[in-house]
Amino acid sequence: MNKAVFIDVDGTIVSYEGELPQSAVTAIQKARANGHFVYMCTGRSKAEIYDDLWEIGFDGLIGGNGSYIEHHDEVVFEQTLTEEECRSIVDWCHARGLEFYVESNNGLFASEHFEEQGQSVMVEYSKRKHLPDAEEMSVRKAFPEMIFGGELVRSDVNKISFILSSYQDYLDAKEEFAHLMVNTWGGEGEIALFGDVGVAQINKGKSVQILLDHIQINRENTLAFGDAKIDIPMLEYCEIGVAMGNGGPEIKEMADYITDAVMDDGLYNAFEHFGLI
Repeated sequence: MNKAVFIDVDGTIVSYEGELPQSAVTAIQKARANGHFVYMCTGRSKAEIYDDLWEIGFDGLIGGNGSYIEHHDEVVFEQTLTEEECRSIVDWCHARGLEFYVESNNGLFASEHFEEQGQSVMVEYSKRKHLPDAEEMSVRKAFPEMIFGGELVRSDVNKISFILSSYQDYLDAKEEFAHLMVNTWGGEGEIALFGDVGVAQINKGKSVQILLDHIQINRENTLAFGDAKIDIPMLEYCEIGVAMGNGGPEIKEMADYITDAVMDDGLYNAFEHFGLI
């Protein structure tokens, strides 16, 4: 029976250093050649899925942590912030002096001073991910296709990420935008570097359900692969949930199976273990 496989990108297909192991490419290509459906399921918007990933070969994409679903170039589902919601978040960031970027499938749009304010933040983020030459990291290196000087209030926005001046910014955002989904990234708790505000009542698990209904594959024929807390709804929903060896403790505790780290052929080894290849 053909399976549907959902794979997180950062920390699962590629390492946080940006390395793409050939074993992961081989595993995905072999699984698809065997008739299985394989999808990226990521927090990245479509604008952040660069050619090196698409060239591996996938049946589609779940992006923006579930706010966008694509199957064989067909848009199956898209939920965006309303223009009014986008304006309120942009105005709130401006009022607090927080620099930010707007994430949409049509591009990443930086606020007026995001490049300058984001420099030290991206260096710190790179250090935490043990990236080579972290001290040389810049906003333009981290986001090579980011748009500067573009329109910030838009109707095509999945989420907005903002630089935290303190953890209180996140707490206040959570209160201000209680009707939306507010998270942090770049670290846990008070060491987080960014907050983000996105569409409500959607996550990776819900988006998997929507896609399965579209392609008419039963839930019992699904596998999910991830490394982080945000991947847990996807692993919970799918029949088999696999945590990467480099994953965090929360996802390892709930996973059905723990494979090796991404750079230790974790994806390939798990695909082989479950008979996908």
